Amino acid sequence: MAPIAVGDPLSDGTLAYFDEQDQLQQVFIHSLAAGKKVILFGVPGDFTPTCSLKHVPGFIEKADELKSKGVDEILCISVNDPFVMKPWAKTFPKNKSMKFLADGSSKYTHALRLELDLSEKGLGTRSRRFAVLVDDLKVKAANVESGGDFTVSNADDILKSL
Repeated sequence: MAPIAVGDPLSDGTLAYFDEQDQLQQVFIHSLAAGKKVILFGVPGDFTPTCSLKHVPGFIEKADELKSKGVDEILCISVNDPFVMKPWAKTFPKNKSMKFLADGSSKYTHALRLELDLSEKGLGTRSRRFAVLVDDLKVKAANVESGGDFTVSNADDILKSL
């Protein structure tokens, strides 16, 4: 099946994160996105070079500009457990508003049809790199990378869609 695309309704799913009180939380994506303009972007791996040095920092640097254009939430999703996402999120001290959400079993990534099989590299199933703009649960922009590329899913590309 083709990956999530413009015009698709946003699939619901449960992801995990640690809140400001360091408590593990489960959250439905629809509870974060209903009635809002939201950016969901996915990365293949926490603590990996492109994800940590380019993809995430780009959204942190552009967060104020994205919010000034009406974005309510910026959500980073990775196929990993919340106990790995938590220390990874802490490596970005400039982050003031982005949530790091764990898709430990990759169920949500599969629902979006964005899985990437990296088994031959010893990494198992991961997420393709992507950035999706959603307005009230409807996909308005879907920038999905091929393989390990990083050419269309950055914050600047999403800004062009706003």
